[in-house]
Amino acid sequence: MADRNFLAFDLGAESGRAVVGKLSGGGLTLDEKHRFLNPTGRINGHLHWNLLAEWEELKIGLRKAAAEGPSGERLAIHGIGIDTWGVDYGLIGRDGDVLGNPFHYRDSRTDGTMERTFNRVSKEEIFKATGIQFMQLNTLFQLVASLEQTPHLLESAETLLFVPDLFNYLFTNVRKAEFSIVSTSQMYDPRRKSWATELLGKLKIPTRILPEIVPSGTVIGPLREDVAAECGADRSIPVIAPAGHDTGSAVAAVPAEGGGDWCYISSGTWSLMGVELDEPIINDKSLSYNYTNEGGVGGKIRFLKNIMGLWLVQECRRYWLKEGHDHSYAELTQMASRARGLEPIISLDHAPFVSPGDMPLKIARFCRDTGQQPPVTRGDYVRACLDGLALTYRRTLEGLEDVLGRRISVIHILGGGSQNTLLNQMTADACNRPVVAGPVEATAIGNVLVQAMATGDVKSLDDARAIVRRSFDAKRYEPVNPKQWDAAYAKFLKISK
Repeated sequence: MADRNFLAFDLGAESGRAVVGKLSGGGLTLDEKHRFLNPTGRINGHLHWNLLAEWEELKIGLRKAAAEGPSGERLAIHGIGIDTWGVDYGLIGRDGDVLGNPFHYRDSRTDGTMERTFNRVSKEEIFKATGIQFMQLNTLFQLVASLEQTPHLLESAETLLFVPDLFNYLFTNVRKAEFSIVSTSQMYDPRRKSWATELLGKLKIPTRILPEIVPSGTVIGPLREDVAAECGADRSIPVIAPAGHDTGSAVAAVPAEGGGDWCYISSGTWSLMGVELDEPIINDKSLSYNYTNEGGVGGKIRFLKNIMGLWLVQECRRYWLKEGHDHSYAELTQMASRARGLEPIISLDHAPFVSPGDMPLKIARFCRDTGQQPPVTRGDYVRACLDGLALTYRRTLEGLEDVLGRRISVIHILGGGSQNTLLNQMTADACNRPVVAGPVEATAIGNVLVQAMATGDVKSLDDARAIVRRSFDAKRYEPVNPKQWDAAYAKFLKISK
């Protein structure tokens, strides 16, 4: 078979990039064509994504990819796929225009919305209908907030599209909702495999704006003529919905083989830790742990926990940068490796940690409130964040094993966070499990391979994972000193209540 090229757009909360994946000789290589910061801004006191700026960056990525063939001619691109973070959405008006910039999931408009919603529909009923972890940033609560604060937007809307579906629409003029991204919303019933219309009706959320749901790996349509012309691309290139949720694409690239005795951590701004199942788990125990049932490639269920990830480290870095201290993440990790570990202990579940702003101050306040000495150096702060993350992984692992009724023998860490060798070893020690780290580019890899499944160039999810194993290196970490974490874990459980 001739070489096949697929363009993957991978947009995370912090940055985005355009990557060409080339399938050749049974292997896969990646070539990053464009990278950009994911722009946000405040308008009238609310935090939004800058949709126009993001869209221009995607067109730049397409233009760069299409322009660079091996002999200067257009590169033959056999598919375009987009994955992004979850829960956020845009609204399309009756004339086809986008109604404003999408709200950012960290915007304060959802403060208190969950509690007000539970006064109308119980927490238990919502979980029974959707099987999704409760977070105030979920689309369900964003829409409740919109009904309370900006009802005119929903009244004017003809279609709601989640962010990757919104970009698919801008590329093709086709309005579809991909399964994995829909499943993050807390508006989808994974047992009935449809929108949770009865629940949405009770909350007065207009179901008329909800589009058709299509599986991961669906061909959405060809490029719009004007977009193809502007970007110098062939109009016949199909736009394919991979797993539109970035974690769904990343999990498709887990280099696991055989049985289901493994779990994954997709590590970045957020850490999503879970297992891959054939059916959702929606019962009292999964509700008590606040675990979630999200969609995956091949109709799989990603049974997982959303964890505050490296957000705290990112926010600390942003604060220190404003103070004139420009440290790379590698430098911060080196500082943390020299710091004293497991003192103090912080809980990533602390509500003020969710919002942007002066993270070192928030961490210091948490420590004082829990009777601990705050960190002193920047390395101390980063170490406390990483310690708290490793301890959260241990608690999540124990919960997964309790719900599943079986032992998980290995942890796969994927994504940008898998480059953090300190955190990888800490995770192996805290969880007393071997850790397999990599591939770093799991999300883009999964995006490409699901596109290739859609075009018939890759036959199955098992075949896709075999390609990952052949094409990309992974590093194994064995537990070295797990017992030193036991006392810290007991303290962590106490302060996390």
